[in-house]
Amino acid sequence: MSRLKSLWQAVIVALDLSSSGKWFVLSSLIGVVAGLGAIVFQVASQSVLHFTLVQFAGYAPAEPAGEHALFPHSPMDLSVWMIVAVMAAGGLVSGWIVYTFAPEAEGHGTDAAIEAFHQKRGFIRARIPLIKLVASAITIGTGGSGGREGPIAQIGAGFGSFLATRLNLSARDRRIMLAAGMGAGVGSIFRAPLAGALFAAEILYRDADLESDVIVPAAIASIVGYSVFSMFLPAGHRFMPLFGNHLEYSVGSPAELLPLTILAVFLVVMGAVYVKTFYGLTAQLKKLPVIPHLRPMLGAASAGLVGIGLYELFGRDQRALAVLSTGYGTLQAALQNADELGVGLLLAIAVFKILTTSLTIGSGGSGGVFGPSMVIGGCLGAAVGKVLNGMWPELVPHPEVYAIVGMAGFFAGCAHAPISTIIMVSEMTGDYKLLLPTMWVSTLCFVLSRRWTLYEKQVPSRLESPAHRGDFLVDVLEGIRVSDVPLRERKSVLESMSLHEILQLLPETRQNYFPVTDANQRLVGIFSTDDVRSYLYDDSIWHLAVARDVMTTKIISVRKDDDLNTAMRRFTELNLDEIPVLDGTDSRRLVGMLRRKDAISIYNRRVMERQKQAQDHA
Repeated sequence: MSRLKSLWQAVIVALDLSSSGKWFVLSSLIGVVAGLGAIVFQVASQSVLHFTLVQFAGYAPAEPAGEHALFPHSPMDLSVWMIVAVMAAGGLVSGWIVYTFAPEAEGHGTDAAIEAFHQKRGFIRARIPLIKLVASAITIGTGGSGGREGPIAQIGAGFGSFLATRLNLSARDRRIMLAAGMGAGVGSIFRAPLAGALFAAEILYRDADLESDVIVPAAIASIVGYSVFSMFLPAGHRFMPLFGNHLEYSVGSPAELLPLTILAVFLVVMGAVYVKTFYGLTAQLKKLPVIPHLRPMLGAASAGLVGIGLYELFGRDQRALAVLSTGYGTLQAALQNADELGVGLLLAIAVFKILTTSLTIGSGGSGGVFGPSMVIGGCLGAAVGKVLNGMWPELVPHPEVYAIVGMAGFFAGCAHAPISTIIMVSEMTGDYKLLLPTMWVSTLCFVLSRRWTLYEKQVPSRLESPAHRGDFLVDVLEGIRVSDVPLRERKSVLESMSLHEILQLLPETRQNYFPVTDANQRLVGIFSTDDVRSYLYDDSIWHLAVARDVMTTKIISVRKDDDLNTAMRRFTELNLDEIPVLDGTDSRRLVGMLRRKDAISIYNRRVMERQKQAQDHA
């Protein structure tokens, strides 16, 4: 391992650490691993599904058109109570694995990756991606309501963090590689490379902010990961959008934006219900008087009971079971032909998918929340579209448009990631003709949903991120000039002043540093009280030595037009408390002395002013 590490470090140095070559190599490697991780996760989750839910309960959840099924599922007799038993068993095994080996792998992995970026210097324990992969495959494969993006995002992020740590890269580089891995995982599993790159940069913040340094590495990693994952698929599915490429809809008039505004209102309300229910149930489930290992079993069993209850309520229609597992099959039907599904069924799936997801993931089950959000938003959008189609058929000719737009708008509001979600839904459906309505609804949802978020570990902006405290410090310091700080007038001494006169001067002043000037009042040196102290016990030279003998000519100084960042670097060179300030036009004329305390004081005032402005803006 040490040889491999040395080899990679040699390669990185050869490519120049500050060049794009480094990021091309590292991001490509992250993309390969993320793509392979997506393949392994796909195989694992489908294998668990086939050998548990299908074999024992006779239930094979429908998949989207672009998904490749590894196992052919022939029609079987459905055993609803066996579904609950399989889900409970899956929750038990998943819970035991997670809480025994890596408790931080519980829940949805995207939030854990966001927290690692902001709070943990980009560090993720090496075992977490493996634990997350296995536990999530079991949770989703046995029918738990969860998405695939969380596990894959954490797998990619975990490898990026691991690679950066092994190569002894900086915390900043580790954070970038973590985010690139997250984007590569999402871009691979959803076959949306552009959206994956933007998702990694956007999902980190609650406000309209982007981690710009992440975009290029994440784009490279996402493209490579997407390509690797696509090569695993058969020729007929390779590079096909997740929901197929047959969705052809368009908007014929700007007037159609009016009913879409009504859709946005419904999405915002349902988004608030989703977030409040998810975290409310999560808090309550954690209070259950059982060991954490058992909570995912109880949550999965409860979700199973909700699913079969809905199944019985709608006349044993298997499409109602979309509240379990991924639910993509029913969402595919809503995207293709919303008329096949009644408004009641669509609304029931949207509402109860919130409950089953909260029970599955909130209890500690391992899975993502993006996938369920797509189903909730798509079904709600299709239901609203069908109702509005009956009221204004000329403005709402295709309810399916509302399903697509609903997918994007719902998650954009819940996750505060409008840009990446718009692109992702377009890539997943293969339909770019709906960018205008999708942008309109997603933007409205984002603006109206500022008070809640599905990802609790997001920070409002780069200003509040611990990852950018150093950047913010430099940014503020560079905005302040030395001339903006009150300078201290200090008594200077002529270079010809005797040491005896200097010793008499010391008790008359409290200053520690004494600038030394020539006959023309130009700075030639400086000394401190410590420099004079060494002469105190040798009075024989008090009348012989002069200031020129005591001073140092290596002057650490700044000009009055320098910024405070330059001044702080000067302070830290020799750990000084004061430094001389020179005129900008005359490099030897002394203007005054700058104290470190005064510089820090004005910096703190500027920070408080900026924070107040940010709060007022919010």
